[in-house]
Amino acid sequence: MSKNKSIVVTGGSRGIGRAIAIEFANQNYDVLITYLTNEIAAQEVLEAINSAGVKGVALKADTCDKTSPSKIVESALDAFGKIDVLVNNAGISPPKEFLVDQTVEDWDATMDANLSSAFRMVKAVIPHMRKQASGNIINISSNVTRRLAPNFGPYAVSKAGLEALTQVLSKEEASHGIRVNAIAPGFIETDMLRNAFNELGEAKAREYEDSIPMKRLGRTEEIANMVAVLASNTSSFVTGQIIYVNGGGPGG
Repeated sequence: MSKNKSIVVTGGSRGIGRAIAIEFANQNYDVLITYLTNEIAAQEVLEAINSAGVKGVALKADTCDKTSPSKIVESALDAFGKIDVLVNNAGISPPKEFLVDQTVEDWDATMDANLSSAFRMVKAVIPHMRKQASGNIINISSNVTRRLAPNFGPYAVSKAGLEALTQVLSKEEASHGIRVNAIAPGFIETDMLRNAFNELGEAKAREYEDSIPMKRLGRTEEIANMVAVLASNTSSFVTGQIIYVNGGGPGG
């Protein structure tokens, strides 16, 4: 078993997940990331992890596949001997349309990717964390749960469900030494945000960006830093919380 602590980050090849993986590697965590299709990006993250002098694993896995969570957990245990932190980061953003215009298929896919997959990961990892009598689960939600804006229906509902999951789990697992929190990022400079803004159009995208009191988009590293704080002993009495990292809004 490695002497280092270890972390599993789903959706760790790009954006926020990539930043989290690299931040924890720099803090001497062994790191397993999952990725769906972009092997080149995953290998680049793996190189960054290894260059920090810790163990790294890049695992191709679809968290929507019901068999994947157990495989992800077993891969981490085989590589590191334990899992100290799970970050449920993998997710999707459906087409920006009113709810009545969404297809049932898009709705189901969004709920599965953003909510059900996190539940399945939790089901797979908690028995091992209970044996350790310790662990941290951090779910990546979204500032959209405070705004509940038009055109973001399935995404907002899925993330609201993720926050409810966070708070219920925090109460159920506290006696086992497991803390469960969520981070709700505002507008962060990622590929997902760029794609969403492209769908909304330049004028609407500018309106959203101008609504941020700090007058800029967030950086992925700023989310990674907050994940690191929640996973550390500094936050040893923090559980069941939704932490907004959004530059003061919108809705902040």
